[in-house]
Amino acid sequence: MIDKIKEHIGEIENFSSDSKEAIESLRIKYLGKKGLLNDFFAEFKNVPNEQKKEFGQTINLLKTTATNKVNELKEALEDNTKEDSIYGDLTRPSEAIELGSRHPISIVKNRIIDIFSRIGFNVSEGPEIEDDWHNFTALNLPEYHPARDMQDTFFIQTNPDILLRTHTSSVQVRYMENNKPPIRTISPGRVYRNEAISARSHCFFHQIEGLYIDKDVSFADLKQTLQFFTTELFGKSKIRLRPSYFPFTEPSAEVDVYWGLETEADYRITKGTGWLEIGGCGMVDPNVLTNCGIDPNEYSGFAFGVGIDRIAMLLHQITDIRLLSENDIRFLEQFKSAL
Repeated sequence: MIDKIKEHIGEIENFSSDSKEAIESLRIKYLGKKGLLNDFFAEFKNVPNEQKKEFGQTINLLKTTATNKVNELKEALEDNTKEDSIYGDLTRPSEAIELGSRHPISIVKNRIIDIFSRIGFNVSEGPEIEDDWHNFTALNLPEYHPARDMQDTFFIQTNPDILLRTHTSSVQVRYMENNKPPIRTISPGRVYRNEAISARSHCFFHQIEGLYIDKDVSFADLKQTLQFFTTELFGKSKIRLRPSYFPFTEPSAEVDVYWGLETEADYRITKGTGWLEIGGCGMVDPNVLTNCGIDPNEYSGFAFGVGIDRIAMLLHQITDIRLLSENDIRFLEQFKSAL
């Protein structure tokens, strides 16, 4: 009998498994209520007196060996489970992904790009740190030209020829220098002007300007393009062009869209007129074409520009332009799921 118990001890010592079911079967086989250990204890009364001591010691060894083996295998199994849980339970349903937000400037910019891409305009970009030639001189604004006072500029102190661009027209100059007509491009980007920061103005804001250069381009082409743009963006089909002045276009005009006077907000944003100014436009001045290496006797073109910030404020009823640059999560979360 003692030899039989020792055989079981050897089996237990050699036992190995990473299965919960196999480990539990081992425990039940030896340590359960109906396990072999209880059977051996029941046989104790039938063992000769001279063998009782050795028999008892062997049974205790069997119990200790079985208990230690079960505990050892369970601990090893738990350690493996913890290591696997670094990556989580791959069969468990995942947590809901929080929906992000798109900035209102990006929303409006992408809408405008989409509108103009449908009529053949591509997108061009350029540096925000610009030189005097591309930002002013090439655009018919030579040094000491009085029209430069229209834009309070951030110049680089150590180099008066370098500045933060005041408009994305500088991108159009670069594009004309490197591309031959026909040209049809829009230039979105951030621009800088030394203005007081308030609810209605900021020292930096966003513009998107358009340029079309080809043979026999007329003012009628410009008006029809703007008509299409305002109808697609605002759903308003009535526009007007008021004579104005820009150094790089001639003739020049301010673009107004008829917003209407249906609500109190309409009266407020249009100052009771129903008309809302959204940008400027005009036929490209022949001097600008010459400066960019394009023959004004062969080609003509038009240019226009609108402020993305102002349009975003209008479309989303934002009352303070500073909200667009403060990165307040409470403000930005209002634009979740916006395209």
